[in-house]
Amino acid sequence: MQDASTLELASDLKARSLPKIDRLLIVRLSAMGDVIHTLPAVHALREAFPHAMIGWLIEERWADLLCASGWPRRGPRTPQRPLVDWVHTVRLTDWRKSLFTLPTLQQIATVWNDVREARYEIAIDLQGAIRSAVLARWSKAPAVYGAAQPREAPASLWYTRRVVTRGAHVIDQNLSVAETIAQRELTAPPVALPLDPEVESRTDQHLSQLGVSHFAILNPGAGWGAKRWPAERYGEVARRLAENGIRSLINYGPGEEQLVNDAVAASLGAARPTRGSLTELIALTRRARLFIGGDTGPTHLASALRVPVVAIFGPTDPARNGPYGTRSVVLRSPSSATTHARRSEPDGGLLEISTDAVVAAALALLAETTP
Repeated sequence: MQDASTLELASDLKARSLPKIDRLLIVRLSAMGDVIHTLPAVHALREAFPHAMIGWLIEERWADLLCASGWPRRGPRTPQRPLVDWVHTVRLTDWRKSLFTLPTLQQIATVWNDVREARYEIAIDLQGAIRSAVLARWSKAPAVYGAAQPREAPASLWYTRRVVTRGAHVIDQNLSVAETIAQRELTAPPVALPLDPEVESRTDQHLSQLGVSHFAILNPGAGWGAKRWPAERYGEVARRLAENGIRSLINYGPGEEQLVNDAVAASLGAARPTRGSLTELIALTRRARLFIGGDTGPTHLASALRVPVVAIFGPTDPARNGPYGTRSVVLRSPSSATTHARRSEPDGGLLEISTDAVVAAALALLAETTP
């Protein structure tokens, strides 16, 4: 048996062998689901380097996934900003439209002065796009990490360290990049998303006014048409769930008004529409008994919050993008071929998934997770 001094020496040697990193920059600009898939790797890095200053470069519209709306984006971590010390935001789409105007140039200068002022030692591009790789390099971090085979192959030209990723799921692939930096095996811990006490309280009040306690969130939207199961079928699912004592809220975002109208109409009064900020969606999803949706950001949010998920997949591969770390049922037809072609019409295989199959999966998950 080892004595205490031997154990202490072994622990000291192990600590000395680990890299000492004080300042890390994460570059993952968008989109919602991809940012959420990056969170476990960053949480693992936070556990590996608990005292490090971690910044994140992200598109403004997704910043609420890191910091509750209206709260400071720099400083000591709080429940409203639980993971990173500094949220750097960019507006690349807006900037491209007015690149040579004085206000845009001032905004760009402010962001890059802040990023370089932080003096990051390592920048990690977890997006794998040319623009994210360039931004990681422009941070002036001496080391820039990224996947050896990024989504856009030329992006690797801007990396000083290229990591051969492992795993089928994108969360595991991101973790493998983090492991290279930490120089040890990491696991995906539960993620902490921003928690705004005022929004949490307001959400409870809103649900109480609606008389809603046990409810499911249904999300008919998705990034492009081929991934969208018909909105009318979501309405039929809501009606069937109501027969089993579960109310449904239909979540929707900008440009999805017709989808939610079709779903609510098909529900025959069993579903209500809901829309809010990302901070409000986080609070609402925390309270859901179940989430039903396709390969889209709100589905991945529910999975990150450990809400049971019925995932309806068509052309994208659930082995790479499906629910992770929560109870789930993934429905996908064998006739769906994996492709990221942004077609406007629903995938043929997706249409083969019946409302009966979705309702059966939903009721099975509810039965498993009933307190």
